Amino acid sequence: MKVVLPGGSGQVGRLLQRSLVAGGHEVVVLGRGAPGHEPGARHVAWDGRGPGPWVAELDGADAVVNLAGRSVSCRYTDRNLRQMMDSRVDSTRAVGRAVAAAAHPPAAWLQMSTATIYADRSDEPGNPANDDVTGIVGGEERHVPLYWEYSVRIARLWEAAQAELDLPATRRVALRAAMVMTPDQGGICDVLSVLARVGAGGAVAGGGQYVSWIHGDDLVRAVDLLLARDDLAGPVNLAAPGPVPQAELMRDLRAAWGTRVGLPATRGMAGLGAWAMRTDPELLLKSRRVLPRRLLDAGFVFAHPSWPEAARDLVRAATARPEGTRPLATLRAMARGTAG
Repeated sequence: MKVVLPGGSGQVGRLLQRSLVAGGHEVVVLGRGAPGHEPGARHVAWDGRGPGPWVAELDGADAVVNLAGRSVSCRYTDRNLRQMMDSRVDSTRAVGRAVAAAAHPPAAWLQMSTATIYADRSDEPGNPANDDVTGIVGGEERHVPLYWEYSVRIARLWEAAQAELDLPATRRVALRAAMVMTPDQGGICDVLSVLARVGAGGAVAGGGQYVSWIHGDDLVRAVDLLLARDDLAGPVNLAAPGPVPQAELMRDLRAAWGTRVGLPATRGMAGLGAWAMRTDPELLLKSRRVLPRRLLDAGFVFAHPSWPEAARDLVRAATARPEGTRPLATLRAMARGTAG
């Protein structure tokens, strides 16, 4: 196949690049600035907003997987939230217009979305989960900070932008991704690992809020399935079937690193820590308990369904990196706001 990856130079994009190239596919990465592609892939410039020479890459392509959007690992200032919104909605509309104008449009358009679209369920008995069939979209919770609603609004408008145009020849899938865990330097698992290794990775605000996650290997395999299955369309949760409370997530990660101490943090301390890391406490405090019902119903078998085993696998892979784990480099990236 020929697969086009707008915004494919980030952590998830590089995972997909490596997998698709290894599978013998032609891979084109659409990106801004300096090329960010793996060996075997091709880079084409785009601005994420308007038409340009890049639109020719979609005409005749088999699939487009749009990953474009500003990182959510930042302080949720008005300016950053607006950039998060615009970068997602504008790039999705640009892809949609290019697909609509193509003489031979892609048969599949996989669009990155987020599990953050679901409601925080921490105030309900049993902390019920959100699947991709009956899950409740958020935005109206009264027990969470008001500005959290903006994250849900971004997700809703992001998905709405994919659905705006009439594209009868193109199947559309919204990838509602949980936290993607990889052993790569600067990724979310690397950041959490540094906290765990220095003893700061304890329960936050009690640690009962759920964290949904997916191992990078399973994300790649799920995307392969969704590219191949022409009977799957609409929202699909990319999340492992074993979400865990935040306290358990960090406990198992500490165990994988052989660290015993994990100092807890109050909600206020989490806010200060997030400020120092140039991110937002919502990423630690919102209860994201998401289940991949549609993937499981489609027969997908997770290679890493449970977090304790996944954590051990990720730590093994991180320690095997040629450059090592480099926790000081991760801490510096956290201070600059470029990690995560």
